[in-house]
Amino acid sequence: MWILVVGPEGLLEREDGAVNVLRDLGCNVRIATLWDSLSEPEMVDDPPAVVVVEAIDQVDAARAALMRLRAAPALAEVPVLAAVTVRGLSRLDPSDGFDDFALVPYVAPELYLRIRRAEWRRSDFNAPERLKMGALCIDLAAHEVTIDSRPVQLTQQEFALLRFLCQNRGRVYSRQQLLERVWGVDYYGTSRTVDIHVRRLRMKLGSAVDSLETVRGVGYKIKTP
Repeated sequence: MWILVVGPEGLLEREDGAVNVLRDLGCNVRIATLWDSLSEPEMVDDPPAVVVVEAIDQVDAARAALMRLRAAPALAEVPVLAAVTVRGLSRLDPSDGFDDFALVPYVAPELYLRIRRAEWRRSDFNAPERLKMGALCIDLAAHEVTIDSRPVQLTQQEFALLRFLCQNRGRVYSRQQLLERVWGVDYYGTSRTVDIHVRRLRMKLGSAVDSLETVRGVGYKIKTP
């Protein structure tokens, strides 16, 4: 795991900057100025876990940097933090698109915590007792679903359908296959049962299940990242 710090040329290597603070914490850090290329081959093959944009008080420059980061295919899904002073913080807006912020001057443990939290929010994994896709987390052992750590109440069959599709991410299943594998071969419902449950999942989970895709004429799948 490595962290990319983006900022104005000449300020990135200052003693109390994010680069030195993170290196002192043992992090692997690389730097880029606001004008460097962000689509180098090594970044495509090994993108950073998180990007920290050292805006300080230059919030407009930070917004421009964020647009360039999102335009680079290798960085489009990487979480981005804005590092700002209290003065700069007052100029940030939730609609800017940053995943989080960190206050300057830095408190090292806080900066590290915010980086790890941003990484966790966007991470995906499939473990024996827990599935995670971005903000959505499915605890198989506890039979619980959360979005950004907030619990979401699902019925038994909604949970079972979500779990099955997530465990088989990338594969398309017909409505009949889903009835057999989620509801059981002895269930006598119709394909409309699947459609209703998919609609309920989308209503309850919102953007957290944007990857739940309807494949016209076939069925449903959870898209791979």
